Amino acid sequence: MPTTSRNPGYVPRAAVRRRRPAQPTRARTDLAQLATRLTPRDVWLAEMLHEHKVLTSHHVTQLAFTGHRTANRRLRELYFMGVVDSFRPLKQSGSAPEHYTLGKTGAELLAARSGVDLAATGWRKDACARIAFSPTLEHTLGVNTLLVRLAADGRLPVWLSERSATRLWGDWIRPDAYAHHGVRDQLLPFFLEFDTGSYNLARLEAKLPGYAALAATTGTRTPLLIHTATSSRETALRRRLAESAERLDLPVATGNSQLGDPAGPTWLPLTPPSPPAGRLNLLQLATHWRELSPALTPETTVQAPGRHTTLPWRPIPPQPPSPAS
Repeated sequence: MPTTSRNPGYVPRAAVRRRRPAQPTRARTDLAQLATRLTPRDVWLAEMLHEHKVLTSHHVTQLAFTGHRTANRRLRELYFMGVVDSFRPLKQSGSAPEHYTLGKTGAELLAARSGVDLAATGWRKDACARIAFSPTLEHTLGVNTLLVRLAADGRLPVWLSERSATRLWGDWIRPDAYAHHGVRDQLLPFFLEFDTGSYNLARLEAKLPGYAALAATTGTRTPLLIHTATSSRETALRRRLAESAERLDLPVATGNSQLGDPAGPTWLPLTPPSPPAGRLNLLQLATHWRELSPALTPETTVQAPGRHTTLPWRPIPPQPPSPAS
């Protein structure tokens, strides 16, 4: 199958399905029939795919299932109902996991539950292909993989995508994600910038005044975590941002992929108080900085713009309803 020059390694699911044994024909599922076939976990997954665009089968397993086989079985059923769509990237060696996006029936379900038309969800018939061939796919997957790792231990009660963060704070900033990690007494609210090294450090530095302006306007104090691909990139970034972050009084910490699990001691504060002797985990970051306050509040949620022209917005919990059914 020919590929595009933008992202030549990806093909839609239709190209992959030929390599599999014969399967039932995928048929359109009437929404009324779904009432007896979908669980609360299935509805949650549709909401998560609408929020975060694409999740791999491994992501879904970590968030909502006890085993990969059980997850794959249910995802296959949801695919044939049309609730989810999927594709599998081609790799030079080995095989990639299945990548899932929101299907048409899933989008119709969300629209029906919110009392709006399908168009309000933003779903398009070429949605899966557009994501599969997107030049930003690897960046999106990198952000989602990092947050899934943090959510897997049950200590991530809030996780907003780039789109939702832009919807709330787009006048000031456009972070790659916003999240809360921890528990009530050790809660770390944070914005995330996921740096793949694809653009120069000056562009990252230029984002800091926006975070400072948001803090000043809203009276909040939410740290910024910047995750880089390599330790050398992180070192260069810290040298570049140190003066600006201190001048703007921004709580900033950095980490990189070579350090391993982002839930572990992989984060190093950039701004005062004095940097600790070693790297900290997220719970330790929550106590390292004083007087933090989350940018997301009930008032922020109520004032989310676009409520009359798009799917009504609310934060989607990163874990399915408990107990998962």
